[in-house]
This record gives sequence, C-alpha cells and structure tokens, in this order.
Amino acid sequence: MTTTDGVVKAKQSLPARIAARTGGGVMRVFLVLVGLFWLLPTFGLLLSSLRGPADISGSGWWKVFSAPAQLTFDNYSRLLDNEAITDSLVSSILITVPATLLVVVIGSLAGYAFAWMDFPGRDWWFMAVVGLLVVPVQVALVPVSKLFGQIGIFETTIGVVIFHVAFGLPFAIFLLRNFFAEIPRELLEAARLDGAGEIRLFTRVVMPLGGPAIASLGIFQFLWVWNDMLVALIFADSESAPITVALQRQVRQFGNNIDVLAPGAFVSMIIPLAVFFAFQRQFVTGVMAGAVK
Repeated sequence: MTTTDGVVKAKQSLPARIAARTGGGVMRVFLVLVGLFWLLPTFGLLLSSLRGPADISGSGWWKVFSAPAQLTFDNYSRLLDNEAITDSLVSSILITVPATLLVVVIGSLAGYAFAWMDFPGRDWWFMAVVGLLVVPVQVALVPVSKLFGQIGIFETTIGVVIFHVAFGLPFAIFLLRNFFAEIPRELLEAARLDGAGEIRLFTRVVMPLGGPAIASLGIFQFLWVWNDMLVALIFADSESAPITVALQRQVRQFGNNIDVLAPGAFVSMIIPLAVFFAFQRQFVTGVMAGAVK
C-alpha cells in the first residue's frame, strides 16, 4: 500500500485493524471489570454490616437486593457501644500515624544524606541498610521482646510504634535514596551557589521534587502498619491493641457476634482504602517515576 508521499506501508490484516480500533475501549472495560471484582468483597462486607444477625446467618448478602428492608444501622450503634472496638480504633490511629510520619521524616533525611552528602563509610552503611531489607520480622520478635521488657516499653503503644519504625526504615531509606539520587546535580549546585545550606536545600528543593516518592512510601507504611496483627498481638496489651487484634479477640471470646464483627471489619477496611484513594494520584506518579528511572 503506497501513500501520496510515496511511502510504502504494510497493509494490516483485518483482525489487526479491529484490535487497533477497539483495543483502548476493550482495555478500559477490562480494567473497570477488574476494579469492580476487586471491590466486590468490600461491597459484600458493607451490606453484611447493615443486616441483622438473623439475616446474616440465614442467607447471603446478595439477598439485600430482593429484601432491602433488611438494611439497618443497628449494628453500627452496637459497634459504637462496644468499648473494646472503639478503643482499638483509637489505638490503631495512635500507632499508625506516628509510625508512618516517623518513617517518612527519618527516611527522607537519611535518603538525602546517602544520596548527596559525603561522610565516612557512606557506601558501607548503605549496603548495611540494604542488607536489613531481607531480615524477616519473625526473626526479631523474641530478642526485641526481651529488650523492650528490660527497658520497660513492652506491651505499650510506644513499643509497637518503635518496632514498626525500625522495620520500616530500611525500605524507606532504600527507596528515597535511589529517588533523590536521580535529581540533577546541576540543580543542587545552582541552589548552593545561591547560598542555600543543606537544610534549605533539603526542604526547598529535594522534598518538593521527591513528593511522589514520599507519598508512595507513606501509603505503603500506613497500609502495612494499619493491617498488621502479628506485631501488635505480641507487643501490645489489651489497652493498646489495634483494631486487628481487637477483632481477633472478639472472635475468640464470642464467636457468634457477627453483628459487631461485620461493621468492625468494614471500618477497619474502609480507612486504609480511603487513604489509598485520597493519595492514589501521588502513588501512581511515584511508582511511574521510579519505573522510568
């Protein structure tokens, strides 16, 4: 096939032309279906949390569409009256927010230092940080428990936060160091020529450019800490237990209080989902930037 400019182009087959014209629409439909399938358990849990105990035990959540009168907010009223669940939600916030902020702040400072500051043994220290990435959490449970017991922070909120920060920092430093190292050196040198010190350089140049990577790190850390049960089960007591441990204890003690477990599980799930969707643009930007670099 010859165009008016004399350029010869290969003639596409009919299936190839159909795929080229419909590929975008088909892909969008496929992604929408995947998203709906991914949200289906959350939607089912929401409907279950709005049904009474007898309705939950008697039929599936899809029966709501044929009997919408089953929907009620009584389960959430009982949930708010359950002090173990409400206190655990507060404990989850007191654990997750400091653990996320500390990892982001310390990881950003350390990542900048490893990327752009010269100090003795910098490369060896960074190799040690990378080596810590392969250390599983289970290996440290017993020795850290003994250490926390000796210094008096075992079974406290502070102990849980410190543990999450310690195991979140290696990944944070590795991620942010590699991202900060891709910033053009000329940009930093120009800022130094204008009289910017290290603190001003970090806060005014590096942090704004590293915003997507920092947001991605914050989302990862928040989701990991909020959904964790193993660390909290060992290092937290009954007064500082997060929502994951509180729900597990409710199952063990009562077993049939689905009218409290269903709304509690939905609340525990919807908060990290809300955080993810609130920062999804920064998350995607950070992931794509890392992939390109």
